[in-house]
Amino acid sequence: MAKVLVLAEKPSVGRDLARVLHCHKSGNGYFEGDKHVVTWALGHLVTLADPEAYDDKYKSWKIEDLPMLPEHLKLVVIKQSAKQFQVVKEQLHRKDITEIVVATDAGREGELVARWIIEKANSNKPLKRLWISSVTDKAIQQGFANLRPGKEYENLYYSAVARSEADWYVGLNATRALTCKYNAQLSCGRVQTPTLAIIAQREEEIQHFKPRKYYGITAVADKLQLTWQDSKTNDSKCFDKAKCETIIASLKQQTASIAAVDKAYKKKFSPQLYDLTELQRDANKFFGYSAKETLSIMQKLYESHKILTYPRTDSRYISTDLVDTLKDRVNACGVGPYTKLAFKVVKGPIKANSAFVDNTKVSDHHAIIPTEQTVVLTALSEKERKIYDLVVKRFLSVLYPPFEYEQTTIKATIGGQNFIARGKTVIAMGWKEIYQNETEEDEGKEDIKEQLLPSLRKGDQLPVAVFTLNTGETKPPAPFNEGTLLSAMENPGKYLNAGDESLKRTLGETGGLGTVATRADIIEKLFQGFLIEKKGKDVIITAKGKQLLELVPADLRSPALTANWEQKLSAIAKGTLRKNDFLTDIKKYTKSAVEEIKNSQEKFRHDNMTRSKCPDCGKYMLEVNGKKGKMLVCQDRECGHRKGIARITNARCPNCHKKLEMRGEGENQLFVCACGYREKLSSFTERRKKETSNVSKQDVSRFLKEQQQQKNEPINNALAEALAKLKLK
Repeated sequence: MAKVLVLAEKPSVGRDLARVLHCHKSGNGYFEGDKHVVTWALGHLVTLADPEAYDDKYKSWKIEDLPMLPEHLKLVVIKQSAKQFQVVKEQLHRKDITEIVVATDAGREGELVARWIIEKANSNKPLKRLWISSVTDKAIQQGFANLRPGKEYENLYYSAVARSEADWYVGLNATRALTCKYNAQLSCGRVQTPTLAIIAQREEEIQHFKPRKYYGITAVADKLQLTWQDSKTNDSKCFDKAKCETIIASLKQQTASIAAVDKAYKKKFSPQLYDLTELQRDANKFFGYSAKETLSIMQKLYESHKILTYPRTDSRYISTDLVDTLKDRVNACGVGPYTKLAFKVVKGPIKANSAFVDNTKVSDHHAIIPTEQTVVLTALSEKERKIYDLVVKRFLSVLYPPFEYEQTTIKATIGGQNFIARGKTVIAMGWKEIYQNETEEDEGKEDIKEQLLPSLRKGDQLPVAVFTLNTGETKPPAPFNEGTLLSAMENPGKYLNAGDESLKRTLGETGGLGTVATRADIIEKLFQGFLIEKKGKDVIITAKGKQLLELVPADLRSPALTANWEQKLSAIAKGTLRKNDFLTDIKKYTKSAVEEIKNSQEKFRHDNMTRSKCPDCGKYMLEVNGKKGKMLVCQDRECGHRKGIARITNARCPNCHKKLEMRGEGENQLFVCACGYREKLSSFTERRKKETSNVSKQDVSRFLKEQQQQKNEPINNALAEALAKLKLK
């Protein structure tokens, strides 16, 4: 009997598909039923071959061998997942399998995962595509009832291949050229290097910023605080102190005359639904989670708990076909603290509007919203609860009516000078009821603060009790944290030159630097390469990062390169540009970039050299700040030896309550704080015992075990490991 093979991206999704398709017979790496066989990848099972697959000379990194430009790039099976690839290959070549359903993630990268496996396995059986945004039973059933021909997604696949091969040509060649030229572990890419340049630009703006003092005037009249406004500009700030002092001197003994009392009805709609970047931004802002951590939590809520939709989305809208499911989704999440909030939505008809429903603004996936599967809150971890809470509240808020209020503006004149006061009367809380006292959104910093206003009419005269000269100072732009860095990556147009308007538009249309799926990994890669580090919550560029920007070709520092690529990749996906034409241009660019690096007269200097010698090669080691603490790294890229010397723990300083750093080894381990506090591990353990009777030996043991696990976590990134194996000639 003929059967259909279903290829999922991960085992967890494969199990869900198998259950819905009644594939109950379990095999080694697959499930089988009467009509379907379900198997899965483990993410990518196949990738582009390393340079040495084309020529043995590439095993050693030598600058004279560059650029590496094979005519056609080969595919290889990833060693760590070769066993699963063989399982999938066997299923693909079964005689009773007559059709393949690609059920990997619905997007460019998901298409690549499946097609590369099928290509490497030399299968040419007919393809169909499952395109769904959640893995609930209902979504799976609807998806299989509406399978699309695989041919419709061929251009998307060509676009994915073009992106991957272009990154191989440019990234590997430029990285090898930089590494060989300067004998240091230097890597670059068309996304990570512009991101690094954006961080450097922000730091430069901060360093060159010169604060200016400004002044303002307030008048207190009968419990009403009035703010002075310039009659020409309506600005309440003035950079001329003498002018403000002269105004105050001229207004003494004057009364305030109410010139107007304007009342305006206003309403404010809820913030938009979450896409991944906005969710990562808020999770960093409210909870301090990194972009990668938020994505990992979202994946669990999507794959394991099945209570949120597909996370890797860049849309903040849903499509019209989902409107009929909204009531089921509200009921599914309307438990525990959301019960009353959800009931208010479902007790009447749910009104969809263009603020969150728009087919033209949904590409691969719609916004992140709850699924129709009822949530069991007790099954979620603390971090999962927090992320789920953000999504559910945002989802419910778009279904609530707007926040309505009456804005009252009082305009007054004192001695010919204009003054103003504002107040707000709430008519209906609307969606703000969901957030209660939470500061869910930035209201924006108004110069004129709102206040409780007395009842006044035009023409009223008020005696002025006091005039005050206020002072302030202009502030520099804030350093990036992970949340604001994600925003800059999403909208990097402001970092392009003023004349690049078309490229700015392209970056806006294509979603900026990287994709929602890759931005977290790009930031992690910059941390792992010691190109950026954390100072508190702030992300700052290291000396190594600054030097790298001086060494790489100018094109690789600018977001414009990504804008050009994405423009062309989009054209490939639409079928208006041939993949091979794009790659021909990429090879030409690679040649010019490598030549520029080869001919550079710049020098690279380690400015973090210590007097500690590497135990493997004897060369002096470099002290670097990793994401979890300080470490020593051998300066010789061939050696690659690393050793942790200090790590950030979860223990808090008893004086300033900041996280403590642990230094040393064995019995000499010592907790150290930036405020100067120091405490031996043995003393810390004793103090913890005395502080509370609730702390048991098991608690202390568990804490120490957690610290040991952090210490034992691998710190070598893929590039460093590859470099460590090299033998230069």
